[in-house]
This record gives sequence, structure tokens and C-alpha cells, in this order.
Amino acid sequence: MVVFIMSGVLTSYCVLLLLFALVQLALREKLDLHVLHKVFLFLSMAIFIGGGVAFTCRWKEELPTVPLLLQATAPFLQFGAVGALTLLSWIIFQSFNAAKKGSKFLIALIFLVVSAAIFLCPLLIKSPCLIAVEELPEKPKLIGHRGAPMSAPENTLMSFNKSIECGVLAFETDVQISKDKAAFLMHDHKPGFLERTTNVKAKFPHTTFNQSSDVTLNFLQSLNAGEWFLKTDPHQTVSQLSAEDKMTARNQVIPSLLQLLQLAKQHKISVIFDLYSSGENDTEITVDIILDSGINQSLILWLPPQRREYVKRRAPGFIQVYSNESDLINNTGRYLNVAYNALSRDKIRELRRQNVSVNLWVVNEQWLFSLLWCAGASSVTTNSCHLLKDMEHPDWVMTPSTYMAIWISLDVISVLIMICLYVIQLKHSSSRHETHSRKEQIPFLPR
Repeated sequence: MVVFIMSGVLTSYCVLLLLFALVQLALREKLDLHVLHKVFLFLSMAIFIGGGVAFTCRWKEELPTVPLLLQATAPFLQFGAVGALTLLSWIIFQSFNAAKKGSKFLIALIFLVVSAAIFLCPLLIKSPCLIAVEELPEKPKLIGHRGAPMSAPENTLMSFNKSIECGVLAFETDVQISKDKAAFLMHDHKPGFLERTTNVKAKFPHTTFNQSSDVTLNFLQSLNAGEWFLKTDPHQTVSQLSAEDKMTARNQVIPSLLQLLQLAKQHKISVIFDLYSSGENDTEITVDIILDSGINQSLILWLPPQRREYVKRRAPGFIQVYSNESDLINNTGRYLNVAYNALSRDKIRELRRQNVSVNLWVVNEQWLFSLLWCAGASSVTTNSCHLLKDMEHPDWVMTPSTYMAIWISLDVISVLIMICLYVIQLKHSSSRHETHSRKEQIPFLPR
């Protein structure tokens, strides 16, 4: 929260400084930038450039996060904006006192409008975490996205075993059907689907495998599915692994769906998956494999939309999960699985009141998990279960009455400080004007 407040102060400071500088330029008033303001501007620029570069690199992925980030930080950004306005008021009052009569009116008008917007904007702030502690919903359960891919190669048995250590509610994975009608775990499914997470290019440099039906399960399990993780370090976590974990990761292979089902059955953990189908009978094959495994049907969270009616008849014990609200309503479903930014706070709470379980994907950051916790999400699919499992409470929770008290107190303190600064400026200006008048009356006094 300290970072958020500092960011709010610097952001508001720069915007307001620029705004009032433009006003002074428009009025042809002299600009006098204190060295302290130059330091603040330099620090702000460094932070903004660094943040901008980082954000741009992941723009498409992170853009939907911005509205949620504002919900998580808006109360603290407002505190920062009040602080920045208070700091800048000295400069503004100085310009006001030095300006001509017509210019004074414009400076005062802009200052009052901006101040009112900053002081009153909490009336528009709505955050899920502005609730009483006793109203805080139960902590969302965790679903391991391809296992625990920050701690092990994704979609490998090591990854799913690591997610068990997090106490996950379910394994989330991706299923494809091989040439010999075996179901295996692999997320990538476009031409070259084996290249990112296996050593297929090293073993077959001149061959491109376009789809799962091109290869058999034996071929798939002859590939190494762990070396890439150690070499590329996709989440910058390899250095945190023990020597034993690195050795285990190095020897991972592509698991079959049956292997995952056996692990889930042993630990009584649910399984949810996407089915990337390239054949007409892939749904039937997948259902048969699940039923033959002997796993309790209630542990299967069936997400694939294809042939859903067949699945309901063939395996009535499967829990049907829907990926949009309209399908959920049309089928009187009780489980919804959508992106974390697809539902508003009020919609999540409404669904929960209707006894609908809401799972949101993919949630990796603690601040976002905190926000969805406050909103009432049932569970989240995550890459970082090892981080979220240890959270005992959201990053912050505040009752609306407490927030209002802090907001009003800060606004009042800010106004009082600005009044004092204005009085000081006024006295200083009057004293300077009096001295100047005396010098005009007595020309031989030193100037």
C-alpha cells in the first residue's frame, strides 16, 4: 500500500504541476520551478518510464486488469492526490498573488474545481474491500492451473504434486487425444504444439508435428518435458528450487490423462480441463477413460461444451461447469468458470446468493486475489498457489465508515494547511509590496 500511496502522490503531483504550469504560460506569468520540484519530477519520470516499459511489454495481457487495479488502489490514490494538491498549493498561491486581476480569477477557478474533484472523488469510489471484517467472505479455494507451473514444468506430474502441497481444490489441465486414442496433457495445440514444452526440436529438427493425432502416446512419453523449464525459467523461479527438485524437473515426461486421474483419485482432488478436440469421437474417448479410471464422478468438473448432453447421459455424476452466464442460466447450472475480469463485484455476489459457485481465472497476483476474495469468488485458478495459499486475509479491508472518517479528516487537514499557506503567502506578499513602496518613496534606499 505504501507503493500505491507514493505512486498516487507522484502521479497527482505531476499532473497538477503541469496543469497549473500551463495556466501560467497561457496567462504569460513567469514560471519559477523550485529545485525540490525538479527532483520530484525526475523521480516521477524514472518511475513512470520504468512502469510504462513493464506495462507495455505485457499490454494485451494486463489491459483488462486496469479497472480492477483502480478498485484495489483508488482509496489510496485519493489520499496521495490530496497530499500532492496540498504540496502544490504553495506554488499556486504564489502564482495567484503575483498574477493580475483577470488572471487571478482563472487561477482560483481552476484550483477550486480541481480541489473539489480530488476532495469529493471518494463519493464515486467503489471497492469490494470497503466492507466490515465480519462481512468478509470465505477465502476462495485454489485450483492449480496446469498444476503449479511456477514451481515445476506445467502439465507434468511434478507440477500437479507441487499443487497438492498448496492444498488445491482441483487440478486444471488441458487434454488432447493422440493417434492411438490415448488422452494426454498438453496446453499448446496449434502446429508445432510440442516445441515450447518438450525437446522435440532437438530430437527431430526437421519435422513439424501439427496436431495431436499425428503422434502416439509412446512417442509423446519418449520426449523430455522438463528441460525447457530449467533452461527458459519462464517465471524466474528456478533459482528457488532445491537440487532435488531440479533433478526431478529435468526428468519429467508428458503424462497421460489416466495418470492424472489416478493422482486425483488418490488425493480426492477434483479435475477440470479443456478438451482440444481434433477427432469426432474425442469426447466419447475422454469420458470412457475417466469412467474406466474408477475415479468418483463427483470429482470431475466437466468444462468442454462439445457433446455436453451426451456427457450428461453417459456420466450423470460429473459436475457440469459453464464458461458463460447465459449457458449457466439456460441449463440451471451451479458452476461458472470465467475470466477474472468478466464479472463485476455485484454480479459475483448475486451469483453466490443464488448458490452458484464462481471460479475466476487466471489469478496470480496477491492484490488481485485480495480483491476477488472481498468480492466473494468461490475459487480462483492460479499459477501461484504457493504464494496465495499462505494469505490469511486480503491485503486490506476497511469499513465504509472508517474510510469516510479518514477521507474527511484528510480533506479537512489539507484545507487547513492550505489556508495557513495562503495566509503566509498573503503576509509575505504584503510585506514585499510594502518594502517596494517604501523604496519607491525613498529612491536612495538600497534596492
